[in-house]
Amino acid sequence: MLTIFLLGTAVLSSCRKDEDLNAFVDKKTDSTAISSSIGSFLATEGKLKVVLEDSTYTFDAAVDSIAFIKVDTAGSEYFGITAINKAHTVSFGISGAGAAVNKTKATVAGGQLLFKLDSQAVAYTLSRQAHKLDLGKLNLKKYKEEEEKGIEAKGSFTTFLEKGAIKDSVMYKVTGSFDLKF
Repeated sequence: MLTIFLLGTAVLSSCRKDEDLNAFVDKKTDSTAISSSIGSFLATEGKLKVVLEDSTYTFDAAVDSIAFIKVDTAGSEYFGITAINKAHTVSFGISGAGAAVNKTKATVAGGQLLFKLDSQAVAYTLSRQAHKLDLGKLNLKKYKEEEEKGIEAKGSFTTFLEKGAIKDSVMYKVTGSFDLKF
């Protein structure tokens, strides 16, 4: 459920990024005006790097849509990062259980890496056996909310995703880092 939320937020954020960015430039508003909802912030600068096997995918806030999400569902808090490239061919989302606070190490609660190459879609998602596995960690090394300077998030992650929804699929280690300002 959280993974679907992250993907939906990435798509909505990416579709709104050009529109919101133009409004931001035209109206000279601050970066928090770009957020798509309370607790969600669209990055204005920085990068998210995702490594799967021998490939590195880099999302750049200057051209792609990267959002930091904070969610509270019935008293359970989650935070995460979701991104989609400008061409809408690669998207990534990861979430951790707990509150977004400085120097926290959260257990991964959701994650996916999606590709749309030519007419073929490829999806790496959490295992159907996720509840039995260690899904990795989402480390928030630095998290600051300052009224005058905005929001800053820096960290790293490791998770394990399987390709497609095939029973007994191979698990792939996915690692990455982020250094973002909102």
